[in-house]
Amino acid sequence: MKETSYDLEKRTARFSEGIVALVKRCKKDALLFPILSQLLRAGTSVGANYCEANGASSRRDFMNKIHICKKEAKETEYWLRVLVSAVPEAADECKTLSKEAHELTLIFSKIAASTKRSI
Repeated sequence: MKETSYDLEKRTARFSEGIVALVKRCKKDALLFPILSQLLRAGTSVGANYCEANGASSRRDFMNKIHICKKEAKETEYWLRVLVSAVPEAADECKTLSKEAHELTLIFSKIAASTKRSI
């Protein structure tokens, strides 16, 4: 996750892989299960929706998928924050992933703004 990549499909895939690895390392109990489930869904959705955006059937479809990417990245940041409060020993890894989620949010915001101007 340390190297910045400008191939967004690869970058979002690495992000998803990082989320999966974190979730795998966490214990599964009644408290953590819903948090980890939501984190896994949101974190892996970013890349999946970006791949869908690249295959969009129209500019509006592309824009919709990009907005979903942005929302899922923001949601991932939220769940990472919640996870840190439940599993403080995961704070460093969560901080790294949260930083990447924030950067992805900014990237998707910029893409959305640029696309909106051209519609």
